[in-house]
Amino acid sequence: MKHVGVLAHSTEGAALCFLTFCQEGFRRLGRNEHPDVTLDYIAFGYSMPAWEAGDYGPIRATLSVSVHRLARAGADFFVCPDNTAHLALEEPGEDLALPGLHIAEVVAGQAARDRRQRVGVLGTRYLMDGPLYPRVFGAHGITAELPGDEDRRVINEIIFDELINGVFTDSSRQEYVRVIERLAVRGCDAVALVCTEIPLLVTPEVSPLPTLDSTRLLARGAFDVAVGAQPMPTWRGGPAKS
Repeated sequence: MKHVGVLAHSTEGAALCFLTFCQEGFRRLGRNEHPDVTLDYIAFGYSMPAWEAGDYGPIRATLSVSVHRLARAGADFFVCPDNTAHLALEEPGEDLALPGLHIAEVVAGQAARDRRQRVGVLGTRYLMDGPLYPRVFGAHGITAELPGDEDRRVINEIIFDELINGVFTDSSRQEYVRVIERLAVRGCDAVALVCTEIPLLVTPEVSPLPTLDSTRLLARGAFDVAVGAQPMPTWRGGPAKS
């Protein structure tokens, strides 16, 4: 079995990815069994000035430090359970020290298998304003539908004021459900929860649309690679190649 490294960039999403990976082992391999896993986390607060400035190069450099540390710990490949961080990982630069699964490719692959045609995208404002999901979904023949400006503001505010700090309220859940309802009216047949904390707030039973849970999809994809059910990834930074 392969040793997976978890490249964390936010707390709650990384914790959910780690737990899901281990629980997948318990389910498929037996009690208390799973492939080796190491998590490395440089607090994302240190990168916030660069995020605010739109300067992704320094963020990539910080993330690459974590990848190097995962490599030294013996990891064979990495996953980064933070969709927004992939904007920085796609920046030009030296190859990362390990190959990794690209989270948007994992989500788009599942959407394609589910035969989705138009998928709503909920994430941070950096992600929703950026080209990542429209590009990757488009390569799979899927349209990415983004919320309107005011809905984007609300989604982003809840992420940074609440979700990343482990705060999950009914009022915020209702706001997200309202946004998803609007996406359904616009013709979406699923919604991608592509801030890794959102699945802790919006569960399948409350969502007006079928959900694509980026956190758990990534964790299960990592497990499949670790046990040899899927091939090793080859992506080492830069734009994902669908």
